[in-house]
Amino acid sequence: MARPLVVHLFPGQGDFAVSPLVRAVRAHPVVRTAVAEVFEQVDEASGAYGIPALGPALLGAAPPSGRDLAEAAVGTPQAALFGASVAVHRALCAVGAAPDRLVAVSFGEIPALTAAGVFDIGDGTRIACRLARILARCSGGMTLLGAGEAAAARLIESAGTAEVAVACVNDPGETVVSGPLDELIRVEKHAAAQDIEAARLRLPFLTHHPSLTVPAQAFRDAIGALRARPGHTPVHSAVHGGAYGKGDDVHRGLADCVDRPVRLPGVLTQAAAPPPALLLEAGTGQALTRNARRILTGRQYTAYSPLSDMDFPWERPHLLLPATLPGRPPAPAPEATYGASR
Repeated sequence: MARPLVVHLFPGQGDFAVSPLVRAVRAHPVVRTAVAEVFEQVDEASGAYGIPALGPALLGAAPPSGRDLAEAAVGTPQAALFGASVAVHRALCAVGAAPDRLVAVSFGEIPALTAAGVFDIGDGTRIACRLARILARCSGGMTLLGAGEAAAARLIESAGTAEVAVACVNDPGETVVSGPLDELIRVEKHAAAQDIEAARLRLPFLTHHPSLTVPAQAFRDAIGALRARPGHTPVHSAVHGGAYGKGDDVHRGLADCVDRPVRLPGVLTQAAAPPPALLLEAGTGQALTRNARRILTGRQYTAYSPLSDMDFPWERPHLLLPATLPGRPPAPAPEATYGASR
């Protein structure tokens, strides 16, 4: 009997915390080993951007907090998130939960493409650091709304905020909007008046906004010389709108994450078919796991966040597979040439 489809989920920057990674490093040798190996390469590349070595700090007795990372050199949080995501992916592979497919949301495209073999860890780190420098010049903010895309659009219109745009459609009941800070405040006030939950993301920049075509092109130019190799695992991008395929320019796809919106539901549904499927979040938070549970309902799907779930069975991940369901072989992977530079 074939095992269920395994999908690794790579989240964006809005749900990154250091403490779950540190806790897992101390509790599970497989995670500690993956973090040590990945951050050795991350630190070698990120040092050229003035970023202090993260590996020894994360593995040491006094690891940095999220605030410490935010107050360090530009790119430090992004290098940390990139390394953490790749390390979680590697640890899952090491315990027998390697993915058939990868789903990437926003910044998550960088570690996902690295996990797929399109970029090596050094170049993935360079991409993360160069993106951070571009975003540092994109003033504005982002707000999470407890409303679907249509309701979020109506809220933007009713608030009279012409410069606010839908940035991320996370699930049928959750949307992120982006725009200037003064207009986001107006949207948040209108949301409160309508009993719609609104929470400002702790990100000091604007992204996924149609006004950012120039920064998007600058980012594309900044990473264009980095070699892309043929990918060995399909990467389903929530910005690209599906899996990268033969002829797709992944450098352009990464740049599109600056000025184009994320729409996760359709892409995730496609990537997790045919069921049954096990979805594992390759990050430190659990927001993407929560979105997956809302999008993919029923017993044929199970979703977990290994670092956030204190009971995640790192030593026996096969226990998570829906054994009561007949397994199906995954659909054939697309021809593995989608990441090759020309």
